[in-house]
Amino acid sequence: MTSSTKRVGLATCSVLPDLDADDRPIVPALAARGVTAEPVVWDDPDVDWSAYDLVVVRSTYDYSPRRDEFIAWARSVPNLANSADVIAWNTDKTYLQAMDDAGVPVIPTIWLDPERHLSKRAIHTRMPAFGDFVVKPVVSAGAQDTGRYQPVSSESRALAIQHAKDLLDGGRAIMIQPYVTSVDTAGETCLIFVEGEVQHAVRKNALLTGPSRPTQGLYRKETMRAVEATDVQVDVARRALAVAHEQLGVTEPFLYARVDLVGGTEDEAPMVIELELTEPSLWLKHAGDAGTAEKFADAIVARLG
Repeated sequence: MTSSTKRVGLATCSVLPDLDADDRPIVPALAARGVTAEPVVWDDPDVDWSAYDLVVVRSTYDYSPRRDEFIAWARSVPNLANSADVIAWNTDKTYLQAMDDAGVPVIPTIWLDPERHLSKRAIHTRMPAFGDFVVKPVVSAGAQDTGRYQPVSSESRALAIQHAKDLLDGGRAIMIQPYVTSVDTAGETCLIFVEGEVQHAVRKNALLTGPSRPTQGLYRKETMRAVEATDVQVDVARRALAVAHEQLGVTEPFLYARVDLVGGTEDEAPMVIELELTEPSLWLKHAGDAGTAEKFADAIVARLG
């Protein structure tokens, strides 16, 4: 079989059947290399996934309310990148505990489990007394079901308690983190990797301005611009990826990865807010001269053999 007969399925969701706009450049980039790439809706029961030589998870932004179903789908797909084991590990943010244990700087986090059946009073005692803080579920995407609160405001704190209680009563584990105020001025810095190598970085503006509210669409809209990652940021991102490799017991690079960082001063390393190995936006249009779409296509072709 020659490369010209190879087929790649780019997994997406029914809301974005033709992929997110950011992912669409992958299709012509692969076509230029003699590979047919097709957007395919991940939960379409009529799809024959074995017909593809490789399936790459891309715009599957609707998975978080159905994580178990999504993981079961991933385990059923042959030749999936990143693998089902990677997806199962990465779609629950408790992976941040492993990074913390390994000495990777992360935002300090309080973890609450629904099986403990915490009262509002118990939730209240676990929330920070000073400084803005964030409440979010451990399984979420695109800042859904996530809110920012102020402990000095009784109204805001009451909303935070109710938000946490609603998530816990719904059977969802949650995390409570101090809000890193530098996000308001410096945003988050996101490093995009292909086959273990940094391709480019972007800075995105703060998304959280107040309590959790219903998200319009699959995710909150982001504003970002290209930036140059510092050596310190690259080092922290690589350390985060090293923990993922160790936890998963794999040595080969992930096809794609994105490490989101916040904070960091002259005396303090930036902190990992999230490691995206499942369906991260690669923000190809912000890659500039990095040519990430082409390098991503080259990496896919190399995996096709």
